[in-house]
Amino acid sequence: MTPLTSSADLSAAIPQGAGERHDRLETAVRSLRAERLRLARLGFELPIARCEAQLRYWEFLRAIHALEPISRTRATGEER
Repeated sequence: MTPLTSSADLSAAIPQGAGERHDRLETAVRSLRAERLRLARLGFELPIARCEAQLRYWEFLRAIHALEPISRTRATGEER
């Protein structure tokens, strides 16, 4: 699928660092929200639906990567 914005390109790698990853995902979400507004002003229904599908995907990725991993100590009360 062709990305609607360059920052929402699925073929681009997700950075390994937490800060860079957060920035990359946030940029993709923001650019797709802006694109959705632009398409709505123009009245393009099919591209809006495509944009919303991509936006749901990127918002899901952002939410998954925002979860803090539970350390073994917090989960079990044990220390290694």
